[in-house]
Amino acid sequence: MAWNSSVIMQMGRFLLLVILFLPREMTSSVLTVNGKTENYILDTTPGSQVSLICAVQNHTREEELLWYREEGKVDLKSGNKMNSSSVCVSSISENDNGISFTCKLGRDPSVSISVALNVIFPPLLSGNDFQTVEEGSNVKLVCSVKANPQAQMMWYKNSSLLDLEKSHHQIQQTSESFQLSITKVEKSDNGTYSCTAKSSLQTESLDFHLIVKALHEG
Repeated sequence: MAWNSSVIMQMGRFLLLVILFLPREMTSSVLTVNGKTENYILDTTPGSQVSLICAVQNHTREEELLWYREEGKVDLKSGNKMNSSSVCVSSISENDNGISFTCKLGRDPSVSISVALNVIFPPLLSGNDFQTVEEGSNVKLVCSVKANPQAQMMWYKNSSLLDLEKSHHQIQQTSESFQLSITKVEKSDNGTYSCTAKSSLQTESLDFHLIVKALHEG
């Protein structure tokens, strides 16, 4: 019976040690970026600069941090890796809209936090502004557009809202373009077409000059 008591006492001490050390080993580290503990979207504008500071909370030892821009690893200086790490995103452009930066725990990459850039800018329009075509041919006016927030798109002809004829005009819109197709161009289609983008920031227009020549006209 004494032997059984001794075994039980030893097991009790072992369990006590496990209980004492278990919370310390299982303490989960939490990452924050600029004080936030969850993924978030950061509003910014072209030409600006933002600093993202990742820090480890509840850590019981030195923790190495890793930064990623989308899927690519960011090179960090040796003094900018342990427990706290920062990246500076400078000269932000419209093309950075939607780009995400992710901070990860070096020993456990599943512990991570991400920041997505929301680059706010007025409509930017571009396209081939002069086209000369013959009567009877088909033509497509392609207005390339970038905007955040998204813009409401419209076509005008000679400063008036274009009166769309079902069998003659066709409009196609994607996230990056607004197209006007004209089937079997006539002399009456000659004129200036304006691609107009209206967002909550401002309204922008781009003119497309369509010159229709008579068939076989020199």
